[in-house]
Amino acid sequence: MLENGLLALADDLSGAVEAAACLRPLGQSTTVELARKGSAPIAHNAQSVVVKDLDIRELPAAEAGRIASAALRDSGDRGVFVKIDSQLRGNVAALLSAAADRPLVVAPALPALHRTVVGGVAHLRGVPLHHSAAWQVEATSPPRNIAETLVPLPCRTIPLETVRSASLPAALAECIAAGAVPICDGEVDADLDAVVAAAPDGARLAGSGGLAAALGRTAPAPADETPLAPTGNPLLLVAGTASPEAAEQLRVAELRGTRIVACSTADLVGPDTDESVLSRALAALERGPTALRIDPSEPVAPGQSRNLVRGLASTAARVVERLPGPVDVVLTGGETARLVLDALGVRALTPVGQIHHGAVHSRTPSGTSVVTRPGSFGESDSLARIVEHLRPAGIERLTK
Repeated sequence: MLENGLLALADDLSGAVEAAACLRPLGQSTTVELARKGSAPIAHNAQSVVVKDLDIRELPAAEAGRIASAALRDSGDRGVFVKIDSQLRGNVAALLSAAADRPLVVAPALPALHRTVVGGVAHLRGVPLHHSAAWQVEATSPPRNIAETLVPLPCRTIPLETVRSASLPAALAECIAAGAVPICDGEVDADLDAVVAAAPDGARLAGSGGLAAALGRTAPAPADETPLAPTGNPLLLVAGTASPEAAEQLRVAELRGTRIVACSTADLVGPDTDESVLSRALAALERGPTALRIDPSEPVAPGQSRNLVRGLASTAARVVERLPGPVDVVLTGGETARLVLDALGVRALTPVGQIHHGAVHSRTPSGTSVVTRPGSFGESDSLARIVEHLRPAGIERLTK
């Protein structure tokens, strides 16, 4: 599958970087491209892993499908992996419909975060997705099963007992021959390893970071995970996600010395960023790692969240631009990450390792560090661990 390199597609940036970190062992080089309309493609060698953030999660389904189809037309002879959200958010149907012009095998489980698939139903720590609170900030209700997510694609569930049996290759081949997309159950990493091993030659694989990691494990040798030397740059964290997990992670990071600058609605959605926010952020960064967040004490009106995230990203970029030297950033939430990097003019990232699953340390072409992480990932100390890993300017004050 990978003789001519690998192309991976993702619908948001944190997912793209997560997939890239898992797929690194498969290529001589690995790059995450921040695809932009009208931008010239970046040249890559034949043995590279290229992961494209299509930035389509919030687009209308028809437009998302057109963008995905165009990216796939450029894949040439490369193998293809399609990264989807383990909680089935975003334009999953549009993305996989574009990929299903060739044989496609789907396995969305993410065992590292206790996200499983049983009977074709996604579960979070044993609770069916549609009975969980995972979609509480989404505009629609969660799907009852994965096949419902993929309408109008014809689908067939491959149950766990088949995934764990010698009949899996035949079951996948039979399903594909019948014109259906196999959706594979999975609870542990070994289930995903079995799916990768059993997939027919030439089939495209689609799943979460769990399946990307299984594909990465087929490489002869693991990727080098030796931590890079700290840059010593100031560190700005930007948390644009509304997930309760991120709120707790910010609380723990603050307890360990990270300063929090809360931005009100008025700060973020007006014609200009409030100068007081910039002043507070710059003053905090002089003393050590600092996090920008949307003020949690203010209720967010329906439909306002995207404008707030855009305002937060713009504010973060202005803070970085006002500092006299390079700045490292930690970006929580895929939309937030993409908006901040777009504002800073970053076109590509090179992943260099994972701090924990999904918290990926990358370098920009200019050499600064970027850590991206989906909003719902990580334990309560996730952000604190990221800060400690990067060892930014001012951290010595936190450890005395």
